Amino acid sequence: MAKMTSGYVCTECGWQAAKWVGRCGECQQWGTVVEAGAPKASLSRTNRATAPAPGREARPITELQGDALFHRQTGIGEFDRVLGGGVVPGAAILLSGEPGVGKSTLLLDAAARAAMVGARVLYVSGEESTGQIRMRAERTGALHNTLFLASETDLATVLGHIEAVNPELIIVDSVQTLASSEVEGGAGGPAQVREVAAALIRVAKDRSTPVILVGHVTKDGAVAGPRLLEHLVDVVCHFEGDRNTALRFLRTLKNRYGPTDEVGCFEMTGSGIREVTDPSGLFLSRATEPVSGTCATVAMEGRRALPVEVQVLVVPTTAPNPRRVTSGVESARVAMILAVLERRLNAKTGDKDVYVSTVGGVKLTEPAADLAIALAILSALEDRPLPHNLAAYGEISLAGEVRPITAPQQRANEAKRLGYTTIVDSSVERLDHARSAAGLDSSMARGGSRG
Repeated sequence: MAKMTSGYVCTECGWQAAKWVGRCGECQQWGTVVEAGAPKASLSRTNRATAPAPGREARPITELQGDALFHRQTGIGEFDRVLGGGVVPGAAILLSGEPGVGKSTLLLDAAARAAMVGARVLYVSGEESTGQIRMRAERTGALHNTLFLASETDLATVLGHIEAVNPELIIVDSVQTLASSEVEGGAGGPAQVREVAAALIRVAKDRSTPVILVGHVTKDGAVAGPRLLEHLVDVVCHFEGDRNTALRFLRTLKNRYGPTDEVGCFEMTGSGIREVTDPSGLFLSRATEPVSGTCATVAMEGRRALPVEVQVLVVPTTAPNPRRVTSGVESARVAMILAVLERRLNAKTGDKDVYVSTVGGVKLTEPAADLAIALAILSALEDRPLPHNLAAYGEISLAGEVRPITAPQQRANEAKRLGYTTIVDSSVERLDHARSAAGLDSSMARGGSRG
């Protein structure tokens, strides 16, 4: 007799529990613990399953011929750049992002461009009706006879649409809204997401048709559903942006057919989404005269060098706890730079409020921006502007050293292309040398601040 087991198991990591809990005790995921009451068959010698004979013989790798993969361009240069040149036939692509960032608008534009060159495209939406999609398509100019729309939430019906339309590109928005009648649980549950994704990926592989799946994200920014979803697909992209700015970035987190360090730039407009092929001037101010507290740096977004201007405002305060307000940079990084400046260069900021921001709403997360932030703080403290043609990049250590960073030649070439002839980088070695190279005298070391 098969022995029935009563218990609960996590669908993410396999953790077992005697009773149901809302959060897995191993991987700390919510809503992944389900009842496991399937019968366990005995593994005795008499009833052990016999392994079936393989359908095809295993061969040495040297005797196999590699399949020539080619990329089919979508017509959106920045999208193709991130994918490694375009969409590969039979590829499964997962696109995630915050609500309202523009995922559906981007994919509708990609579907329309594919339809313009004669491809049959099936766009399945489980969140919007076909009328709503039609209204957005009219606004963005995405109307074409070979672009087919369907509003469905049943997996079997979606597979029937694929058989009827025979598309060359399939877009599903989103994988968390579809459900299979053969699996228990509601749409968006771990079991449903796993079954829906597996079925659509099988269709992609069997028909050599690329499938683009839209994935919801949790409040932590991770893709909702089981982690298995990201393992099943071939490409994982993340579409990010700030609601207060029109700029959007498309990043690749996983790519079996291309690089994973490319970044695509887009801009949301009233008529849809527009690709930004050269975003270098978006993060620089248009001031004609030098202003104290500003310094340009060159950040790396994937393989792309982006000049960014850092702005700092330092004002006296009588409050016992001075304010440290940041926008676009990490507050902990700014606090560390202030401590290094005070200890190594005697730059007193304990009685002043410090405000640090970036132009254009871009976020600087790499340590290469440390030197530009430090020089901007020194410039604001002395109320002396830096040269208009100066750019700085380098990591600052706690000992006051300027450390080398990645891609220095690419950063220098981009800075010179935009007219920055004076480059302050890790070649200065120390902060006091960087201050002199930037044109700031040694009055800060004597405590002579006019901030």
